[in-house]
Amino acid sequence: MTSETFSTETTSEPAAGSPNTHPGFDSVVVIEPTKGWAPLKLRDLWSYRELLYFLAWRDVKVRYKQTLLGAAWAILQPVLTMIVFTLLFGQLAGIKTEGIPYPIFAYGGLLIWTFFSNSVTNSGNSLVGSSNLITKIYFPRMIIPAAAIGAGLVDFFLAFLIQIVLMIYYGVRVTWAITMLPVLVIMATLLALGVGMWLSALNVKYRDIRYAIPFLIQLWMFASPIIYPVSMLPAKWQWILALNPLTGIIQNVRISLFGNQPFQWKSLGISFVITIVVLLYSAFSFRRMERHFADIV
Repeated sequence: MTSETFSTETTSEPAAGSPNTHPGFDSVVVIEPTKGWAPLKLRDLWSYRELLYFLAWRDVKVRYKQTLLGAAWAILQPVLTMIVFTLLFGQLAGIKTEGIPYPIFAYGGLLIWTFFSNSVTNSGNSLVGSSNLITKIYFPRMIIPAAAIGAGLVDFFLAFLIQIVLMIYYGVRVTWAITMLPVLVIMATLLALGVGMWLSALNVKYRDIRYAIPFLIQLWMFASPIIYPVSMLPAKWQWILALNPLTGIIQNVRISLFGNQPFQWKSLGISFVITIVVLLYSAFSFRRMERHFADIV
C-alpha cells in the first residue's frame, strides 16, 4: 500500500518514455515517501477539528451504550475507590493527610488519576479499535488517540461534581487557588495525550502493548501521591517522586482545591518540563510510525 506521507520533487523536463511527454506537460512530479522524522503538520489537525469533536462524542456515546447505569460509571469509579482507600489507608493505616479529611484528600487525587488512567488506556487502544476507519479514508491519525482523551474529559467534569459536594460537606472554603485548576487539568490532558499517543502507535505494531497497559497503569498509580501525601516520604527521597510528572500535577491540584498551603512550583515546573518532552517525543514518534499504520493495523 502506498505510504500516506509524501514529498514532491519537480523536474524541468519529463522523464524519457513517460506518458507525460505530451507538449502540454511542462514537468513531472515524483511522489516519494518521506524518510526519517516526519513533520507534525499541526495545520492538518486544525483542519480536521470537526472530526476530532465527532470522534470524541462517538466515544462518549459508545462507552455507555447499553449500560444499566450509563454515565453514572464516571462518578462511581472514583467514589467507590475513594471509599476503599478511606477504609484501608485512612482508617486502618492511619495515613496523615496534612490536615485534610482523608476522603476528600483521596478523591482529589483520584479525580486526576481516574481521568489520566482511563484516557491513557482508551487512547492506547484507540488505533487498533479504529482499524476500519484507518484503512478506508485519510485523515490525521493523531486525531484518534486525541479523541479518546477528549471523551475522558467528559467523565472528569462529571466526577468533579462529587468533589464539589464533598468540599461543601466537609466545609472546605474555596480560595483564589482554584483558578489554577484549569491549568493543571490541561497539563494532565497533555501528559495523557503524550503517553496515550505513544502507546497507541506501539500497539499497532506490537499487540502485547494492550496487555501491558493495565499493568503499567497499576504500577504508576502506586508511584503517584494518590493514597499518600508527598510529605510522607523522607525529604531526601522526595526528588525521586518528583520525577513522576503526575506528582506535581496531583500535589498542586489538591492545593488548588483546598488552599491549605502555597503552590509547589518546583514540582510543578518539573512536571511541566517532563510533560512537554513526553508530548513532543510522542508526537514525532507517532508521525514517524504513522506511515505504516494502514499496512499493519
